[in-house]
Amino acid sequence: MTSPASPTTPSRPRFDAIDAARGVALAAMATYHALWDLGALRLTPENYALTPLGRAAAHGIAGSFLILVGLGLVLMNGVRFAARPFALRLARIAGAALLVTGATALSDPTHYIFFGILHCIAVASVLALPFVRGLPVWSAALAGLAIMAAPHLVSADWLDAPVLAFLGLGRGTPQTNDYVPLFPWAGLVLIGVALARAGLPAFAGSRAGGWRARGRLARGLTFAGRHSLAVYLIHQPVLMGLLTGLVTLTGPHPQAGVAEFRALYVRNCTATGGEAGACATAASCVSDAFRRDGLWADRPRSFTAEERLKAQALSQACYEAAEGTAPTP
Repeated sequence: MTSPASPTTPSRPRFDAIDAARGVALAAMATYHALWDLGALRLTPENYALTPLGRAAAHGIAGSFLILVGLGLVLMNGVRFAARPFALRLARIAGAALLVTGATALSDPTHYIFFGILHCIAVASVLALPFVRGLPVWSAALAGLAIMAAPHLVSADWLDAPVLAFLGLGRGTPQTNDYVPLFPWAGLVLIGVALARAGLPAFAGSRAGGWRARGRLARGLTFAGRHSLAVYLIHQPVLMGLLTGLVTLTGPHPQAGVAEFRALYVRNCTATGGEAGACATAASCVSDAFRRDGLWADRPRSFTAEERLKAQALSQACYEAAEGTAPTP
């Protein structure tokens, strides 16, 4: 994309604004992953990345990347199909996706990443090729919207089979730390293709299209955007290493796991016939009692027989006290 034009090779433009936008998306992604790491390492009271707001932010960040993938495909192949650059790019992304799968299978085999954002980008890039050139612009937009709507229209238990889970059309959600299935996410790549084909001519002649990165921040974002795959692969090990070092110095947050424990206690309590208000009151009582009596751990652990009896007695006492003070319906 950056090689000089030759008499037989049409030039392919590179816009600083688009590279900087990719850099902003990378910064947002790194911020989200730092938030996730803080929660996973118990440096915060709970994992805020897993809250509804955190999940919405994750979806927005992933969506912005995929739209930018569509823009990049048009920039690379809009003038003429760049077979060799496309193949090299695809090999790098697919290789990185396999590296992520292998690394996470070793580090967290119960939640390893089998089809994350890199896997989706690799497959969606191939599927989007017919829409980059040849087919009309409206077909890319229509296909993108159809792919995004598919999970709401098609759903079946047999599509939960492990070999088909990458489609995203099953009724369950696989246990994995990064799940970006083709449906609906590949649709955003096609939306990016449609936007690029419809808007790039006007964008190229606009003030934004002629913008050049100046200043440290702008140049840094542009540089990151031009090396997004390397940044993606490097940032998480660096973050995890730094934060792991921090938790060894500070220890976990004093309130780490409390909200999660209380929510689980309330679910179990109500499932066994407890009154909701009393269960909520008892949950706070039990967590405080566990911390006071040395039964608390910032991560789940197995109790000894003696500890189990003590924990059951504390739980029963807390519930009985809560039931006596809970308002009657």
